[in-house]
Amino acid sequence: MADLQRIKDYFDKTQLFYLATVDGDKPKCRPFGFSMIEGDKLYFGTGTYKDCYKQIEKNPNVEIACLGEGGWLRLYGRAHLVNDEALSRKALDTMPSVKEAYDSKGYKLGLFYLENATAEFRDAFTVKESIKF
Repeated sequence: MADLQRIKDYFDKTQLFYLATVDGDKPKCRPFGFSMIEGDKLYFGTGTYKDCYKQIEKNPNVEIACLGEGGWLRLYGRAHLVNDEALSRKALDTMPSVKEAYDSKGYKLGLFYLENATAEFRDAFTVKESIKF
């Protein structure tokens, strides 16, 4: 759990990270800002109506990267989609503006966490620390 919290804290400090998915045979990358620890999982979310969600359904191999103090973090693994309405509500409660937009349009938030994941704390030349979970 301490390792997951370190990763989450890194994301929180940077406030913005980038999620890369696969779209057919091409990479797609987009900015993200939400992460949440629940139990022993670090969750991320995207709308089930978005291309991002559909790409994860087809190919769950994803990578997340963000730049922070003294280096950057790369997190990669297989996204495991979670269909849990209570957990999605909890996630939306942490983001009032997103919750309002989703609720007003009837959108559903899809959550996922990474399985067989590796987090690499890096600098420009080396992996300073690698964590597998």
